[in-house]
Order: sequence, then structure tokens, then C-alpha cells
Amino acid sequence: MHDPRAYTVGWICAIGTERVAAQAFLDEKHEGPDQVSPHDGNDYTLGKIGEHHVVIAVLPSGEYGVTCAAVVARDMLHSFPNVRLGLMVGIGGGAPSSEHDIRLGDIVVSAPCDEHGGVFQYDFGETVQGQRFRTTGFLSPPPVALRTAVSGLRSQYQIAGHAIEATIDAALERHPRLRNKYMRPPPDSDRLYHSCHVHPSNNDSDCAVVCGDGPSHMVARPPRLEHEDNPVVHYGLIASANQLMKDAWMRDRLAVEKDVLCFEMEAAGLVNHFPCLVIRGICDYSDSHKNKKWQGYAAMTAAAYAKDLLRWVLLDKAEGEMLPIETWY
Repeated sequence: MHDPRAYTVGWICAIGTERVAAQAFLDEKHEGPDQVSPHDGNDYTLGKIGEHHVVIAVLPSGEYGVTCAAVVARDMLHSFPNVRLGLMVGIGGGAPSSEHDIRLGDIVVSAPCDEHGGVFQYDFGETVQGQRFRTTGFLSPPPVALRTAVSGLRSQYQIAGHAIEATIDAALERHPRLRNKYMRPPPDSDRLYHSCHVHPSNNDSDCAVVCGDGPSHMVARPPRLEHEDNPVVHYGLIASANQLMKDAWMRDRLAVEKDVLCFEMEAAGLVNHFPCLVIRGICDYSDSHKNKKWQGYAAMTAAAYAKDLLRWVLLDKAEGEMLPIETWY
């Protein structure tokens, strides 16, 4: 294998579906590490994207949340001490609004805004009598090299569009076994229900059967035009917590009050100790209408964007980033 000190990009996934998508976009795959730190419980995939040596780790099966993600990142830094840039790449729940036409398969990239560094933990704060719940603390923004690359890539996308769908098609051509789970689902399976319409509890049947698809239940949205990017990349605030967001009313409230674009369960445990950019492919709408049909494709869109981004980051910029202030030794 390559020297562990050669790896400067740490890529963390929450579930196996995300790890498979990440591996599908490696330009090179390396042999696994011969040994890791004695207390490192992670399993790694090693490889290269562009000029960058990348180490990929996933949370243990069945474990979720900010604490588990922090442990995985800590152990990675023990075994790969030169990791300078972190990526948290995978799926998340979208928060569509009148300001943000977020659809399944779209990508949300964490970006600093107002008093937030791109991610905020919405289940950590205080309630003051007679006032709203107020979040406390500050989560760090992504490393400068990644923020600079996001800005450059965003400008490039605005001028020339992106090739994310073509990149995914090429990956599925190389790995045909993935097509069934990771290709784009039919457009009619992208259903956004009105916030007041709740999926019946204790009923796992498909929403098309039990929730209907009429205008009284679903939000009417015109199809995207042929000249528009699809998927669309959105930049803004990602909300993170130890719980899965399944409440459309709370989703809409945070979308209005904080301009939240996406919900997930791991990033808040990482960003202060493992400087990283969070990239999420949208697989549902953070409401009661959960389904897994879009998880594979959403994982692919997020990973395809991450690959584009790493190709934009110059190697010397990555190597010049400071190590995390606290590495949990």
C-alpha cells in the first residue's frame, strides 16, 4: 500500500450505500492499509482522485449520529496523520421552499451564512421564557482550500453547467452491478406532499398507494426545463442533529427562520475537530413520507460532486492546510 502519510483527504460516509458510491468514483483504488493505530476501529478504502490520495471510512453498521461520526474521524486522524481536508459525503433530507426549488437527487453543499459556518446543530441550544428556542455555540466553516474550490467550481457550473449525470452514467457503465440500486429513479417517484399531509403511522406501504398523488395532497411543481442543470447544486446551511428529521412542520419552520436547505445526522460531530465540507444528495424531503428509492442515486450525485470538487483543489493547497487544532490524542 501507499505510505499512510501520503493521504491528505479524509472522506467519511454514514452508511454503506454512500461508501459504495464513493468507491465508484475513485480514479485509482489502492490496497488497504497493512496496519492502523492500535485503537482505530475503522475499515478503510484507499484510492486517488485527481492528484489527491483519498482515505474513505464509513460509520459502523447500524450506528448513526454526531458522536459516532466524531469517533470515526478521530480514529482516521490517528492512522492517517496528514489528512488536511475532510469531506462528509452522502445522503440527506431536503427542505424545499419558495426560495429553494430542492428536488430529489439534487445536491446541497454546506456554505457559511450569517452566524453559521455552514452547519448548525438544531437540537443543541436553550429555551428562554417567552422567546423562541435559541441555538448556542458555533460550528467551524470548511477549510479555506475547500471553500475556495467551491467558489471556483460554482462559477464554472454557472458558465458551462456541470456533467454530473454523465459522470454517474460513466461510473455505472464501469460498474454495471450498481445500476439497479444507484441509477436515477423514475421522475414520477419524486413526490413532495403538503406539510399538513402526514403518512399514516405504522404503515410502510408506498406513498403512491396510501397517500395519493392528487393536487390536494401534493405540491404542484413544473418539470425542469431542458437547458437547466439537473440535478441542481444548492449552497447554504445544513442542519444536523442526533435525530432523523421526519416532521414537515419543523422542517418548514427552520427553512424560514434559518434558511436551512438540508437535514442530516452526523456533520455536527465533525466540523469543529475534523475541518470538513458537507455534501449531501437529497433522497427525501425530511417528512413522514420516507422511502429508500432515491438513496442510491442521491449518494451518487453527492459523490460525483465531491469528485469534481477534488479535481478543482490544487495539491499544494491541500497540503498547505493546517492540521486540525484538536486531534483527540
